[in-house]
Amino acid sequence: MGRASTPVAGLQTRSGQNHQPLTTNHQPRRAKLTLALLLTPLLQAAAPPTFSILSEDQGGWPLLLQSVGFTPQPAASARIFVLRAGSAGSPEWPARVQAGAYLILEGESSIAESFGFRATKENVRIASLEDVHLPKLPIVWEKGLELPRYEVPAEAKVFAKERWTGAPLLAGFRRGTGAVLWLAVSPGERGYERFPYLLHALADLGLDPPFRSTRLWAFFDSSYRLRVDLDYFAARWRKAGIAALHVAAWHFYDSDPERDAYLKRLIAACHANGILIYAWLELPHVSEKFWDDHPQWREKTGVLQDAQLDWRKLMNLSNPDCFRAAAAGIQALIGRFDWDGVNLAELYFESLEGLQNPSRFTPMNDNVRAQFRATGGFDPIELFQTRKDAPSQRAFLDYRAALARDMQQQWLAEIESIRRTRSYLDVVLTHVDDRLDTSMRDAIGADSAQLLPLLEHHNFTFLVEDPATVWNEAPQRYEEIARRYRPLTPRQDRLAIDLNIVDRYQNVYPTKQQTGAELFEVVHSAAGAFAQVALYFENSILSPDLSLLPAAAAVVSRAETVGPKLMVDSPHGVALRWSGPAMVDDQPWPVRTESLLFLPAGAHSVEPGAASPALQVTHFNGELTSAQSVGLNAIELSYRSSARACAILNRKPVQVEIDGAESAPVPAGPNALFLPRGQHLVTIHTD
Repeated sequence: MGRASTPVAGLQTRSGQNHQPLTTNHQPRRAKLTLALLLTPLLQAAAPPTFSILSEDQGGWPLLLQSVGFTPQPAASARIFVLRAGSAGSPEWPARVQAGAYLILEGESSIAESFGFRATKENVRIASLEDVHLPKLPIVWEKGLELPRYEVPAEAKVFAKERWTGAPLLAGFRRGTGAVLWLAVSPGERGYERFPYLLHALADLGLDPPFRSTRLWAFFDSSYRLRVDLDYFAARWRKAGIAALHVAAWHFYDSDPERDAYLKRLIAACHANGILIYAWLELPHVSEKFWDDHPQWREKTGVLQDAQLDWRKLMNLSNPDCFRAAAAGIQALIGRFDWDGVNLAELYFESLEGLQNPSRFTPMNDNVRAQFRATGGFDPIELFQTRKDAPSQRAFLDYRAALARDMQQQWLAEIESIRRTRSYLDVVLTHVDDRLDTSMRDAIGADSAQLLPLLEHHNFTFLVEDPATVWNEAPQRYEEIARRYRPLTPRQDRLAIDLNIVDRYQNVYPTKQQTGAELFEVVHSAAGAFAQVALYFENSILSPDLSLLPAAAAVVSRAETVGPKLMVDSPHGVALRWSGPAMVDDQPWPVRTESLLFLPAGAHSVEPGAASPALQVTHFNGELTSAQSVGLNAIELSYRSSARACAILNRKPVQVEIDGAESAPVPAGPNALFLPRGQHLVTIHTD
């Protein structure tokens, strides 16, 4: 069931959002309203750009534009306008674009013609695209279309074209402080079926999403990044909104000077950039050497063969000697490196086909067979021989699910014992979804209903793994997944979602892997439904997506200009694009960079300020609740964090007070320091 740790071919064995209708205009009023909005001044530069779709049929545009944080507004107060095919023309549009409007033109219309996008008499069959953002990526439409070949103005950049004929399909140009983007046909009802990189084209034309998240997690396997500049990649991950890497720790279970040095460099580079590092474990796989050294402890399948399944080599952790040896090794692994947390991932059994595939079915080791024989009255290996009745099968499958829960609880206790000397360690339990795909309980022994009550006695994050069986469904499925977990625990703040960004085995369009607009809808939907979002995995995220990924992960429930102030409300905190000094809630705001303000969760007001504080926190990975400057050389922060927090300042910290008590700074990098996990009030002093 485990995720591949090295590049492998074949299937990865990882297991309707409602929108309020926007203000629309009936056809007889459209020209009049268009003229009125053209005469309305644009919003102030500080206000986030909003959109209006000038058509009764919204299509997939709301899903697409909202996925990176653009919000709908009436036409009179919007900056982004979508004119669908056949829209009436207006002579004021060029001036409006010149003054800062972003005009998106869909298909054939008099307005498109006025800007130089004209249909010719030649028709072209469109089924496959080439996009400038990733020219070699196959982009295939589920249903091909016959469209006119269009002429585009000389000043336009062609972003996407038909792969074989070169017919332009997506093109645009800047004009003044605005821009025009034209596409030959609608993006589809979900917003991503035809032009994966439409939002990238808008960004290329100067339209930046207003908000960013800095809270993403990502899984990381060193097999893909052995010979890279780790300092460069750490800065790149931070820019992409990644707050923590969950590093494949089985590669480092057995000490090796070269591998150990690599991991220490990775941790140092990430800590200097405010990125936490979790030890990602895939028990019952321990390590290659552990498998080789202990053949007597190997797990067995339903055909009594050693359980080497895909890349994972499974050990019999029900054997007391095996458990003690593995636990001692894990304790040593955690002790050798400066980890920030531990992720117990996929700690259950094989296989996805359940009893139907005995060659992959586990556990069939001697210990489990003897234990079940004593309580169930028969040897479970008989289920693959003469005992085929449903009651016998049910008895063992229920026992197996309970055994998985007991294993998870046992290993949680092991990690918590390490916390006695490393109190800052966070704990995560990654568990495949078995609420949307209920077959998972019998297939692999996963039963979240039995597991989630452990949150009452153990402090961990429950990371729900998006099941492979639904990877082809609409991104809005995450609200339904979240809804099914809510009754299982009151600790909604400890529920997280793990998204698989991989090639899918189903027939999916327009790309095999989620990228561009589909990826952003996936991430945005998940971030709105769960408190934390993780991505599997860091190396699979395609390079064009990194710049817009933090915008997709940002969740804002309100962004509205009221007089001179921008009112922002976010459930988890958000970074707002901002230039110049700023006041937040009527106070000079010290948590910022030259282009971003980091706002706490909740409702806040933002407005231009007279001057920026000299001392600033330029990055903070905890959940900020308040911040203020204390004189010229100190900042006071209140925060909470399930792991230790990391603050980066524009000057070197020299003294820290935590909850009123003086403490020596714990350095994380040149101008970075660690702060304790939990809820705290700290004052950071610099020279």
